[in-house]
Amino acid sequence: MEHFLFSLNATIPVFLVILLGGVLQRIGLFPRSICGAVDKYVFRIALPFMLFQDISTMDLRTDFDPSFALFCALGTCVMFLSVWGLTVLFCRDKDIIGAFAQASARGSAAILGIAFVNNIYGNSGYAPFMIMCSVPLFNIFSVIILTVHSRENTSSKGLLKKTLLGIITNPIILGILAGVPFALLHITLPVILTSAVSTVGKTATPMALLSIGAAFEGKKALTKIRPTVLASAIKLCILPAVFLPAAILFGFRGSELVAVLVMTGSPTTISCYIMARNMGNDAELTASIVVATTLISSVTLTLWLFILRSMGFI
Repeated sequence: MEHFLFSLNATIPVFLVILLGGVLQRIGLFPRSICGAVDKYVFRIALPFMLFQDISTMDLRTDFDPSFALFCALGTCVMFLSVWGLTVLFCRDKDIIGAFAQASARGSAAILGIAFVNNIYGNSGYAPFMIMCSVPLFNIFSVIILTVHSRENTSSKGLLKKTLLGIITNPIILGILAGVPFALLHITLPVILTSAVSTVGKTATPMALLSIGAAFEGKKALTKIRPTVLASAIKLCILPAVFLPAAILFGFRGSELVAVLVMTGSPTTISCYIMARNMGNDAELTASIVVATTLISSVTLTLWLFILRSMGFI
């Protein structure tokens, strides 16, 4: 019951803020006309600030497990490439491939991960190292997938150049890379700058949630209910069912295993919607998947946790 209540406390408030965005849109306080500007702010400013702070405050020199780091990095690559490849092979609607593949593979590890592990073990455990090894790859693969399948017309000759340029100039990746030297060299920003960065970074999640709610059009989302249900099943059920047994076979237990659960089975991150909207992909489908996985994850995460504990692995 304790872990079930935690999952509800972690997911239902997010869903309620999305709902608030929809209500504000209906009464004219958050019109759809400003959603584009809000999304650009979150994508280019707030999210990079948040990720910079998360990475820069990590301790990369102590308690580092190379085998766990390698598992998370390789697992992330296999996860994204498998989902992407199968989507390309079996998805009939080529316009949704980028949005579907990204939203099916990319979870909110950075937002939910440390809080979830800390609630169980009293400290962040191995979650920061999972985030360090996986989140940058999450963003790199997302940029590649969304660039390749963008609705914007791009010749095959210029596709590679555009993809590489998209990775190099992506604000989210730049935010992560900017934080690495601070983490490695234990550099601490002055309190004034730290406070400013933190304040801007904290606006990312609420602004993105409100924008999702305001831009979300239920009638259009219902026309995409099948890919939403399929993506939710992949994200919350199939990926954990594949990667958790592999992690157990490699000998990971306790907070390591919970970190893998967060990496593979957490709900689709809000930044998926921001990136899809800003990179010429299906933002409506992405928003639908974010809402669905956020709501359902309160049940699936609790179920996975119950199974792992019942079997004595955590």
